[in-house]
Amino acid sequence: MSGSRSSVNAVFYAEAYHPIQAGSIDGTDILPHDNAIYRALLCSSAGLYDPFGDPKVTGDPYSTLFVGHLSRSTTEDTLLKAMSRYGRVKNLRIVRDIVTGASRGYAFVEYESEKEMRRAYEDAHHSFIDDSEIIVDYNRQQLMPGWIPRRLGGGLGGKKESGQLRFGGRERPFRAPLRPIPHDDLKRLGIPPPPEGRYLTRFQVPSPPRRKRKSEEREISPLSWRKRNYEEKEPSPSRRKLDSEDRGTSSSRRERSSKDWGTSSSRTRRERNSSDREISSPRRKRSSQDRESRRDKHSHRHHKHQRDSHHHQKRSRSKDNSSD
Repeated sequence: MSGSRSSVNAVFYAEAYHPIQAGSIDGTDILPHDNAIYRALLCSSAGLYDPFGDPKVTGDPYSTLFVGHLSRSTTEDTLLKAMSRYGRVKNLRIVRDIVTGASRGYAFVEYESEKEMRRAYEDAHHSFIDDSEIIVDYNRQQLMPGWIPRRLGGGLGGKKESGQLRFGGRERPFRAPLRPIPHDDLKRLGIPPPPEGRYLTRFQVPSPPRRKRKSEEREISPLSWRKRNYEEKEPSPSRRKLDSEDRGTSSSRRERSSKDWGTSSSRTRRERNSSDREISSPRRKRSSQDRESRRDKHSHRHHKHQRDSHHHQKRSRSKDNSSD
């Protein structure tokens, strides 16, 4: 008997929004049961709703609180005074009708910090403002994956008289299923299955999503930190082998590059010397031509001198003969 009572009182909350699941009391329905769910399913599958497309939605979503069931006569000043008891309010906005300007019964309150928002999330729920019992929730529009608002057939909560109750939220959580869970059908539709063995009670407050911080993502124990430091200082044998191979490869590359550098340097020297020779060769050619021309001139003068001396000897001989 106690086990059946505990299973009846066990609940769970939706972490992502699916229109078919939101219309199910235990989160295991695989078919929509009203036209509004069909409309929400169409908007979800076709991507017709952009949660960040509203220009009026500003501020930090992790520090923003949704306030519902407000009295139509509640003003911004009254809401500011009531919500300031839980922290410093940075900004607030009561959603009003576009045509008449009348309050639509809900608002968004942004706090200076996420800590103050969480305090209001826990303490302001079911409090009274202007004799109206309010409900508070985190900013599901921007923080809940797959969110579809009430005006498009989605949303959470609702009244029994409307026949369009939506489950999975803070006011109407999913009940633990008493029938077999159709895991294959839920997986085919992309619906997360109930967390079997991890149900909550109605008195447990579901925690809103937290901002992802680098310190939380990289949080490790001191033992694992020491182990990681030791592994960084003392690499594994495979790592040592890879490092030695890398060193050998790098040394061979350095030797190859030095050889290439030496070859290229010798080539550049030879090319420089050859270019110097080419530059200086015309001078040597000109000097050799000058020498040859000088030699020719000298030989020509020598021949002329010999010819003149020979002619002079002949004349002297002829004179001697005539005198005789």
